[in-house]
This record gives sequence, C-alpha cells and structure tokens, in this order.
Amino acid sequence: MDFAINQEVINWLLEGDPSIKWQTLRNLCSVPESEIEKERSKIESEGWGKRLLSFQDPSGTWNNGLYTPKWTSTTYTLLLLRRLGIKPNEKCRKGCQLLLDNGLYKDGGINLWKTKKVSETCVTGMVFGILSYFQFDDERLEKIFQYLVENQMSDGGWNCQYPYGATHASFHTTLLVLEALYEYSKFTTLKKDQIEKMQQDAHEFLLKHRLFRSHRTGKVVDSKMLRLSFPPRWRYNILTSLDYFQAVNHPYDERLTDAIEIIRKKEKNSKWTLQEKHQGKTWFEMERAGTPSRWNTLRALRVLKWWEKF
Repeated sequence: MDFAINQEVINWLLEGDPSIKWQTLRNLCSVPESEIEKERSKIESEGWGKRLLSFQDPSGTWNNGLYTPKWTSTTYTLLLLRRLGIKPNEKCRKGCQLLLDNGLYKDGGINLWKTKKVSETCVTGMVFGILSYFQFDDERLEKIFQYLVENQMSDGGWNCQYPYGATHASFHTTLLVLEALYEYSKFTTLKKDQIEKMQQDAHEFLLKHRLFRSHRTGKVVDSKMLRLSFPPRWRYNILTSLDYFQAVNHPYDERLTDAIEIIRKKEKNSKWTLQEKHQGKTWFEMERAGTPSRWNTLRALRVLKWWEKF
C-alpha cells in the first residue's frame, strides 16, 4: 500500500504546540537538524512544556506527590514531559533526584509505598525511563537496571505481579520497561549486548501476541488496547506499542500487520481521533476526546512511514 502524507495535515501539525511541531519536523519533514533542535528548545519556554514546568513545587515535586495524585504527581508530570520531548534540564533533574532518593528500595527497584515489601516493576520501568531520558547521572541507576534483569520473566516480559506468583508477563509493564531500556541505551554505552538481549526477548513476547492478541486463542486481550489515547500514562495501547517499534527501527515482522491494519482503518480524513482519556485529574487539557488529535495523527503517520519502508 503506497504511503503518502497529506501536506495539509503536515501544515495542521506544524500549527500545534512546539512539542508536536519539533517531532513533526524530525519524523515527517526533510529539514536541517538545526531547525528541528531550534523548535525543540521552545518546549521549555512555550506552550505545554512551559506550563507543566510552572506547576513544579519549590521542593522539586509536582502537586506535592511522587506517584499520586494521578495524573499530576512528579512521576506522571515528568513522564509527560519526556513524551513532549523536552530537553533535559535542571528543573526536571530536581524531580528525578526526589524520585530516586525516595523511591529506590532495598530490592533495587522503585517502591514509593513503603508499606509494600517489594518494588513495583511497572513504576520502576517508568521511573527508570525518566531518569535515563533526563540523563540523571547516578550510580544507583545500575541497581535499577539489575532489578529489571532479575525480574524479566521466562516469556520475555515483565509483570508487577511476578513476585506474587504471576507466570505470564503484562503488556503494560513490558512496554514501560522496553521504553526505559531504549532511553537507557541512549544514555549509556555500557551493557549494550545485555540490553539488546533483554529487548529482543521482550519484543518476542509482544510479537508472539501480535501486540494485542492472546497467544492461545487469538482473541483480543483487552479492547482498550485498540483505543487510541494520549498520553497513555501507564496503560498499553497498540499505537504506543507501534510507536516504540518504529523508534527502535525494528525490522519487518509479519506479526505487526494486524496492529498496523487497525491503525490504518482508524484514519478519518487523513487524521486520527483521540478516542479516550484515562480518568484522573490533569494539569490542563491538551486535546479533547472525540476530536482529531495531533498527537495520534503524528504518531500514526510516523509509524506508517516507518512501515512503508518494508
């Protein structure tokens, strides 16, 4: 199927927030790197990025919370800033410091609820990805990495319930950890072979399920996985998963075709809708559910552009 991008849609994307514009320039346009970075630098001083930074408490947290309240705590605000593509800066690193100082647990993972006796693997993945993205240079990241090594399951993925006896990985947790490993691999030159092996095994877990199907029955595991939300928070959906696969430039695999075709069918007038939001208080509304979404359109287009190469 031939892939072509409607120039009117590109113009529409370029009219959006700097976080949308710089990623559009990077992924969908042929422009000099200097122009891309110039636009990216505006995230800190304009639009959504500036607004999110303005809500930081003097102590360095957001909403005086590390993981709660959702979605305005330190973890979820930094996670969103990462998805915006803001450049690493001291304000964000101040938040990183608090997450690491208060979250690192004796088992090597992140435990923000000291009443629990084990760390949360999904939260560990989110925080590890945040620390790596914001280039928080601290030797304790090695402990978190080792925690993820030790908690990778035999099927290749990860699951918060693994310490409690789970034998099958979670789509949600696995993608969060994969995104974190991707950021960590860009931050460090160490353990390259080990990281790649972990990624390959986790990719195989998702591919075995065709990104959203039961490997036993072939049925859709959860219909919410097919609904296009942004930001995804901790929840898994096929567009976020495909966007990860394009980011790492994964080679062609036939098992991705089901998810690709679903994304194609969701196109309406060369755009993709924001199908739903996850319940919870937010700092502000970026896009309204049920309307054309720049975030989903940008991500769908760069996924399809990547897929067209095959």
